[in-house]
Amino acid sequence: MPSNQADGATRETALVTGATSGIGWQLAKRLALGGRAVIATGRDAGKLAELGREARGAEIVPIQADLGGSGGVESLLDAVGRSGRSVDILVNNAGFGDHGPFAESDLARQMSMIEVNINALVRLTRHFLPPMIARRRGRIMNVASTAGFVPGPFMPIYYATKAFVLSFSQALSSELEGTGVTVSALCPGATRTNFDVVARTSETRLFGRRVMSAEAVADAALRGLLAGKRLIVPGFSNKAAVALLRLSPRSAALRLVRSLNSKR
Repeated sequence: MPSNQADGATRETALVTGATSGIGWQLAKRLALGGRAVIATGRDAGKLAELGREARGAEIVPIQADLGGSGGVESLLDAVGRSGRSVDILVNNAGFGDHGPFAESDLARQMSMIEVNINALVRLTRHFLPPMIARRRGRIMNVASTAGFVPGPFMPIYYATKAFVLSFSQALSSELEGTGVTVSALCPGATRTNFDVVARTSETRLFGRRVMSAEAVADAALRGLLAGKRLIVPGFSNKAAVALLRLSPRSAALRLVRSLNSKR
């Protein structure tokens, strides 16, 4: 049975969800090239295989899983259990958004967003956290967003899910002080991934502004994760935006976000 032992030393194992593109892809690759075994999950088996080829020489364990589908979380947990590995680093990155007036939205898609962005994240965290506490070491990073700091007209469910992830992560971080386990909330702003294609936000004013690369976000995320930072906001412009949102009256913040989420 595989273990976390490699070349006579303990090798950490990281589990990264949503590892087939964007920030998740870059984080999985960096964690693997940094000497960790990485369990990479996502819906696209071909992209998982490509990740393994790109991180040549590193240890990538691909597990195809659809966290929004029926039994997806259970299937992933069963596969991780069969691998015989303990998870030292959990990166809950899987998630997606959708753009448009809520009254005209596809309700099934909105409910699937809640399933992936919230329910799967909570279930995976609850599963892997107790063993980390027992070992008195572990790191969890939940990918929220700068969207988590304010309600989002034309993307109300997505913004609400990220507000949940942000609040949940910060509360857990406080609970776990002194246990040896850290929880970080990663809050990127607009990032150059396929998110805007899936969420149909390519033509909004938000994505017409400065957009960070997935590589730059992953670099900042990894530094913050390994430092045990509670809140990670990559990039000066994103930090400035979060500060502005925190200081602005809610009505003004809503008007700003409504404008940014409107089509150009």
